[in-house]
Amino acid sequence: MYTDVKKTRWRAIAAVLAAATLLAGLVFLLGHYADRDLGEESAAAIYEAVRRSALQCYAVEGVYPPDLAYLEENYGLQVNTGDFHVTYEAFASNLPPIIRVTDR
Repeated sequence: MYTDVKKTRWRAIAAVLAAATLLAGLVFLLGHYADRDLGEESAAAIYEAVRRSALQCYAVEGVYPPDLAYLEENYGLQVNTGDFHVTYEAFASNLPPIIRVTDR
């Protein structure tokens, strides 16, 4: 029986290329989802740090801080402003502030 070696070789090459393409696509998708989850976790961690600092200020001084800069100066809060935008809205000194953290 005669087998066409060239045809078999091309089929093997095509199968390897298809598998490599699928693998590359899978790695790309997994990396994309991992980056998104990491960003969401970082934003949540920043939100919690700002909230805890504001509560600590309220417990120590009896008032919520007027702005984010006050927490950074007096309570050692450090926020990654290069990657995230933090909105801190204080209505009154006896009401908790509204805190929002978004990606830049």
